[in-house]
Amino acid sequence: MLHRLLHPATLFAAVATVLFSLAAQAQGVIDPNQRGQGTAVAIGGGLKSDNDEIYNRLIAAAGGKSARWVVFGTGSENPTGSADGVVQQFRQRGVTAVALPVSPLLKDKPVADAVRDPALVAQVQAAQGVYFTGGAQARIVDAFQPGGQATPLLQAIWAVYRAGGVVAGTSAGAAIMSTTMFRDAPDVLGAMKGKLRDGQEVDRGLGFMGPALFVDQHFLKRGRIGRMLPLLQAKGYTLGLGVEENSAAVLHGDTVEVIGRALLVNLAEARSDAGLGAFNVSNVRVSLLDTGDSLRLPGGQMTPSAAKLKGQVLDPAAAGYKPYYSEPPFYVDMLGDNVIGTAMGLLIDGSFADVRGIAFHPRPPASDAQGALGFEFLLSKGPGSMGWTTEAGGGEDYTVRDLRLAVRPIRMAQPMYTPWAR
Repeated sequence: MLHRLLHPATLFAAVATVLFSLAAQAQGVIDPNQRGQGTAVAIGGGLKSDNDEIYNRLIAAAGGKSARWVVFGTGSENPTGSADGVVQQFRQRGVTAVALPVSPLLKDKPVADAVRDPALVAQVQAAQGVYFTGGAQARIVDAFQPGGQATPLLQAIWAVYRAGGVVAGTSAGAAIMSTTMFRDAPDVLGAMKGKLRDGQEVDRGLGFMGPALFVDQHFLKRGRIGRMLPLLQAKGYTLGLGVEENSAAVLHGDTVEVIGRALLVNLAEARSDAGLGAFNVSNVRVSLLDTGDSLRLPGGQMTPSAAKLKGQVLDPAAAGYKPYYSEPPFYVDMLGDNVIGTAMGLLIDGSFADVRGIAFHPRPPASDAQGALGFEFLLSKGPGSMGWTTEAGGGEDYTVRDLRLAVRPIRMAQPMYTPWAR
């Protein structure tokens, strides 16, 4: 009776979509737009064993304690120990979990055989949750998607995901969640200076978060907004979400909920000036998210948690706005540990209009032709900038929406300083 309910053109389009998807799967190609009913969880690394909020969310999303999990330590230097550690965390919470031996570092079976092993594929097919540990994301992608082609094991994981299962990963296991990922880019300033080569610093991810959202990990701790901004520009992303350590971003349908801390970067209205000859960007919207805050895709509309909405509202455009801080800070390392998040909280709760800071290599190697290149970061309030804070959770963490960020290249003095002389 379906043909009587649908217009012929609509029916044809639906059938064509299904046939295309089946053909693509047969050729080892995954369509990241087809996420089905699954839940993707990107954990920012450094997940503590006592973080029951994240573990319990994983368990609940997979269907409760009766659900079965498989764990891959593929990215780790110690794949067996890493996977066994996660298995133990699930088992301590009453959940069945098994580690599957898939790694180029394991000698029992070549990884190219493991990702095609019918026994391992069957174990994934019987699971409701899949977990990737940390390590090197290149190992995960090279094993499960060599040359951009999905292996049988990856196809099985996607089938679990689309059917309503959970795919989660921490650190390197979070990096693979985007359609594009940083393969190996530890030098944040190097990325700002243009080191974003495909197959070296940048590579394909496995795409569980879909094509609209880029995800990075260890974000506030390691100042990785510096490498996210040029990648978003280079790869045409509008939205980037940086997940902090011991935190998670949970995507289901078109909604992402944060557990812990995360930074949302929105380039929808951003501009850059090619004439400056180095990376620059202006009018970037940045938002700082706390536990329970959420965002909607594809536009990135952010909603504070219920607890924050009941707390103190910081609206610079409101008549009753009474900010706490009066002296604007200046940061000599804007990419330092949690500096960008701290600056955003101070700005939304400050009587000043902007906060500035810089980032640079204090001791650039002689081989660096751009050794004098640094960057100024300017955070400012703009239309729609608001903040919320509450002490309900025992702290005073801010949620901040739609500050404006501009980054411009600057020339640093060399040497940066000299001894004081009369």
